[in-house]
Amino acid sequence: MRGGDDAGGLGGPDTREPDELYEKLRAYEGQAAAVGGRGKDPVNEPMIRHWCEAMGDTHAAYTGPEAVAPPTMLQVWTMGGLSGHSGRSEAYDELFALLDDAGYASVVATDCEQEYARPLRPGEEITFDAVIESVSERKTTKLGTGYFVTTRMDVRADGEPAGTHRFRILKYVPARRRVKGAGALGSPAPAPAAGVAGPGAPERSRRPRPVINRDNAGFWEGVARHRLLIQRCGSCARLRFPWLPGCNACGSPDWDTVEASGEGTVFSYVVMHHPPFPAFTAPDRATDTAGPYAVVLVELAEGVRIISQVVGVEHDRVRIGMPVRLEFQRVDEDLELPLFRPLAPDGGPDGGPDAAPAGVVGRACGGSGRGGR
Repeated sequence: MRGGDDAGGLGGPDTREPDELYEKLRAYEGQAAAVGGRGKDPVNEPMIRHWCEAMGDTHAAYTGPEAVAPPTMLQVWTMGGLSGHSGRSEAYDELFALLDDAGYASVVATDCEQEYARPLRPGEEITFDAVIESVSERKTTKLGTGYFVTTRMDVRADGEPAGTHRFRILKYVPARRRVKGAGALGSPAPAPAAGVAGPGAPERSRRPRPVINRDNAGFWEGVARHRLLIQRCGSCARLRFPWLPGCNACGSPDWDTVEASGEGTVFSYVVMHHPPFPAFTAPDRATDTAGPYAVVLVELAEGVRIISQVVGVEHDRVRIGMPVRLEFQRVDEDLELPLFRPLAPDGGPDGGPDAAPAGVVGRACGGSGRGGR
């Protein structure tokens, strides 16, 4: 399994000057990153159920008395959680201290690869060892300049080989962002779109750019045409979102798209209080403040759900069951996003028959704020 590459590709080698740091870093290749690690919990049915619900995976192999864990949960059983890992080696810590001290303090996970030796079953105890497999030469990516570090984890279940997990991160110095000018010399600057600051106005913070790859490029092409496209399986006709390379119901790689009507309801939400992030101030707000904002999970009329933001209403007026309608808004000079607006003015009391007041926690919640279902 290979994840998305948030670093904008593995980049090319940076040959501007001799790289003495790289010679020090590569000396750690082959050294242990963790020895005798142990999973905090055995393989268990509740975690399998939560994973399948979050992923929308209804395969029969993951339920019942003969259930096995989804193969892609391999890393889950080895993760340290909020308390972190306790078995990392001195070599691993030294490697990252070298990078931090040299200024390569930013980090982003770029991709992972997994190989499966056998299924994992509830009750099995997970142990693992990890090794620093490789450190790349210094490379320049869209994010900045740094080094890719790959670790390989060998996972065992009740002492038997169960799989291998390779995990790659980029330790980097962020690239400096260029400030765009007001336009060509002698020509007037283009008029700002709604919600985008014009000349003389305080510059709004920029949102992170979406990672566009071959699996989701069609979705963003639709957004550019003000169409919210949902994938439909070419074999079983099941709708799915977000976009995937294959159907998670029947496995077929064939698909086409249907356009969403734009009608939906707030299925769940969370109000983010910390850390402050001014870029997520609603684009129709007059000020670029760093106050709380609501992240919503909207259930579209077609039955799929999308994570987005509600505009035209304060965060404390968002309600579960609130009817909303899609609209496309330009949130800065080169980014347009599908957002949602309540059908009732300012959220209003007409949030739908199942509307719940802010602060009510339903079936699940997350983040540092108020949760929905």
